[in-house]
Amino acid sequence: MKKGEDMKETQEFNIQGLPEGEVIDVPEVLPLMAIRDMVLFPSMVVPLFVGRSKSLRAIEEAQKRENLLVLVTQKNPRLENPQEKDLYRIGTLGLILKTITLAENRKKVIVQVISRVEVKNYLQSDPFFEVEIEPSKEREPEVITSDTEALMRSVKENIEKLLSLKGILNPEVSNVFQSMEEPGRLADLVAAYLKLRAQTAQDLLETLDGFERLNKISKILLQEIEITTLQNKIQSEAQEEMGRSQREYFLRQQLKAIKKELGEEEDIESDIKELRKKIKKAKMPKKVEEEALKQLRRLEMMHSESAEAAVIRNYLEWILELPWNISTTDNFDLKHVKAILDEDHYDLEKIKDRLLEFLAVKKMNPKAKGAIICFVGPPGVGKTSLGKSIARALGRKFVRVALGGVRDEAEIRGHRRTYVGSMPGRIIQGIKQAGVNNPVFLLDEIDKLCSDFHGDPAAALLEVLDPEQNKEFVDHYLDLPFDLSKVLFIATANMVEPIPKVLLDRMEVIYLSGYTFKEKLEIAKRHLIPRLIKEHGLKKRDIQLSDEVILKIIEEYTSESGVRDLERKLAALYRKITRKKAEGEEGPFEITPQNLKDFLGPPEYLEEMRLTKDEIGVASGLAWTPYGGEVLYVEALVMPGRGNLILTGSLGEVMKESAQAALSYIRSKSEEFGLDPKFYTKYDIHIHVPSGAIPKDGPSAGVTMAIALLSALTKKPVSKDYAMTGEIVLRGNVLPVGGIKEKALAALRKGITQVIIPAQNEKDLDEIPEDLRSKIKFIKISHLDEVAKLVIKF
Repeated sequence: MKKGEDMKETQEFNIQGLPEGEVIDVPEVLPLMAIRDMVLFPSMVVPLFVGRSKSLRAIEEAQKRENLLVLVTQKNPRLENPQEKDLYRIGTLGLILKTITLAENRKKVIVQVISRVEVKNYLQSDPFFEVEIEPSKEREPEVITSDTEALMRSVKENIEKLLSLKGILNPEVSNVFQSMEEPGRLADLVAAYLKLRAQTAQDLLETLDGFERLNKISKILLQEIEITTLQNKIQSEAQEEMGRSQREYFLRQQLKAIKKELGEEEDIESDIKELRKKIKKAKMPKKVEEEALKQLRRLEMMHSESAEAAVIRNYLEWILELPWNISTTDNFDLKHVKAILDEDHYDLEKIKDRLLEFLAVKKMNPKAKGAIICFVGPPGVGKTSLGKSIARALGRKFVRVALGGVRDEAEIRGHRRTYVGSMPGRIIQGIKQAGVNNPVFLLDEIDKLCSDFHGDPAAALLEVLDPEQNKEFVDHYLDLPFDLSKVLFIATANMVEPIPKVLLDRMEVIYLSGYTFKEKLEIAKRHLIPRLIKEHGLKKRDIQLSDEVILKIIEEYTSESGVRDLERKLAALYRKITRKKAEGEEGPFEITPQNLKDFLGPPEYLEEMRLTKDEIGVASGLAWTPYGGEVLYVEALVMPGRGNLILTGSLGEVMKESAQAALSYIRSKSEEFGLDPKFYTKYDIHIHVPSGAIPKDGPSAGVTMAIALLSALTKKPVSKDYAMTGEIVLRGNVLPVGGIKEKALAALRKGITQVIIPAQNEKDLDEIPEDLRSKIKFIKISHLDEVAKLVIKF
């Protein structure tokens, strides 16, 4: 390096980083710049931000003297104008690589640190420091002993461990540390990566013996590792304990700073103006508008990034998005409504008539407060689709809310805004989803509501479904009245028993029973098959499906009251046809009763449970379930014992009482039936109803249990050609039961064509389609003796 023009003498410096033994000439007199809060070590390349006048003049002078500059740390970083006594004697020699002029008399200087130097004398203090220097006499071990090698390895491992804990270790840095072969140079390099206090770093800088310096840095490293490990642990625990609101606060503070730098703070004011404009345009009720403006004023005074501001903004958005005065125009053309219902649903004439009557009242008196309709029936009979059809026919929006499993009152009424993550209940959410204040609102599975310590959602629905109260329904989140009187609520359920009486009192129940085979056939042809053809990308000519095949699918591959399983089986059939088409086979594909099993496999519901012969102690009973009718084979067995009555099959209390009543009646008439009057003291009687894992209850099996028991006691078989239902009393009278249509359908599915019913159920036969009545012979009885004479051959 050349000597500057105003330098009289130079010295030779060993520079770290140059080939071994190579030296450069450095002037004895150089400008000095004081630095604060940091100590620079040889081999470092650092940016320095310079603003003090003395420092700026020192840089200007250094640029005239081959860019060389002495860098010394001041003892007190708070001093703006340090003097000679305020500076350490040992510093470093730096080479200015680049200077960048910043605003307001500031510069950014990139400096490469060359070596240690000692300040021998201060030649001047103004307008900048000028000093006389000499190189510091660093000492490196001539021979690397085992102790030195062990210490170097330890330091290398520990610095890599520390940098790994800090998350800043990379292969390039690791290679640099591993390549260090001199203890002093390794110590300086490690010190450059540590955030040391100025005094500690200065002590290292002034330690000229390389081994001693490495020893010191080794101890410091161990302390840093321990501190960093503890710091990571504390941060990890703190992050886990830090709540969501705190995290959001810090993030929002950062976001605020970013927005400030980008000049986007003005957006907040524009948001407030936009919200005020939307409130004015929303045409809300006066009370609602006043509350919205009140909350907007609160938002305006708050810090925009605070947690409460976010809650208020979300609240205002909910208020603005609700359709306070947005309605659809109803189409009360009853012919049009009937056409839509006929298009979407086959048969169900009585139900359609009741719906048309309901809508006729609405047409003549729009303010009429009629009862809420509740469709009750097995799954798959069209309850939900009826609601959709009503909405389509009236030209209204359709909203469905599933209530199955809802156990929290807040699900209906909403959560109060004091809770984190609070939101309106499902009713208000549904209204928002519809976008109008008069949708058809389907409350699906209303019989599946639950209740626990969170409250009773059924009780919350009382206000929703009461025409006298829902005009001012108050959701806990909104805390404002919303008019639900224009909403057409429709509920669905599988059974009415679980629905609370007070809630049931607000609804008009319309029963949808199961479909006959003929009805299922027509539904498949009119609705299911056209939809499946479209969904599978096929054409009508691609598949030939006769009524005989569809009926075979209905009878042998499904066993249900509705048509959901039928749709699944047809979909499976069409998927296989679609695959054949996709693989290049040409249609049309004919499905016959003979090749049906190639597509759907063997039949799933053969008459394996149907009795093939008359048996002693076995009677065919009919039961109603939420999923349709079922045939139950009640079995009775008599064995030597002491008069015990054993009942199995997961029977409920009512069925157990029916069995006891049947036994009491038979005991009272034992002589007429040819039985020993004291038979009950000699035998144990076991009554079992199969499918023991399924709970069963209800009075309908009373007649069946009595006949099975009487058959077992008299050793006379029961005719397999009869299925029966009815409740009995101690006098033998047979009382009416429900679900006659579903039970008749179940009997027909099992191939039983003679059904015994209570005489008082004759009125229910009007509900059964003519085609079903033509296939089944209904025998009406009023006493158990009539049944016994009919089905038991004495």
